[in-house]
Amino acid sequence: MIDTYVPLFGFMILMVGTPGPANLLLALGGIQVGFKQCIGFIIGLICGKMALNIFIGFGFNTILINSPILHETFKYLSAAYMFWLAIRSWNTSTKSNNLSDKLHQFKFYNGLVVHPLNPKAWVMSSLAWTNFAPTLGTFPNQFIAIVLGFATCQLILHTVWCLTGGAVAKTMPNNQNLTRLMIILTLMIVIWAVTL
Repeated sequence: MIDTYVPLFGFMILMVGTPGPANLLLALGGIQVGFKQCIGFIIGLICGKMALNIFIGFGFNTILINSPILHETFKYLSAAYMFWLAIRSWNTSTKSNNLSDKLHQFKFYNGLVVHPLNPKAWVMSSLAWTNFAPTLGTFPNQFIAIVLGFATCQLILHTVWCLTGGAVAKTMPNNQNLTRLMIILTLMIVIWAVTL
């Protein structure tokens, strides 16, 4: 029985742990405001991904696949939101008089919408439901394994990304170039995800 869960959890760890818009935003948050100030953002990311997994589990992804116009519109609106979230920090350094604006960027509600608007998150959720869920038995088993599995991976790995950003900021304090590098990486990942 455990053999059916190992491939799914390996997939989740790989997908959640690799660079993507959410992880790069978390590293940026760790750099700019520190881990404690990003806890709400992390919780928002987890809740948003849980909602996405639930929607896909109940078939919402099929609606997007069967409507190319809706799919393309959603994809480009998602990319625009990711760009906006990342670019807001372009002209700030880690030492800034505008700390309240940076803190505002990493609040719960901003985290809540990242995964539902993240093309990479849609791909990983769709793959989990289509490629791994059928081997897990009943729908309740599939639902629990996928929704809670992703949430657990996110709690651990998103935290690691944010803490890593904070550690990097301590070794290179007040480095605007580091912030801009994280923003450029985030934008490149979003562009890559949109062109898939």
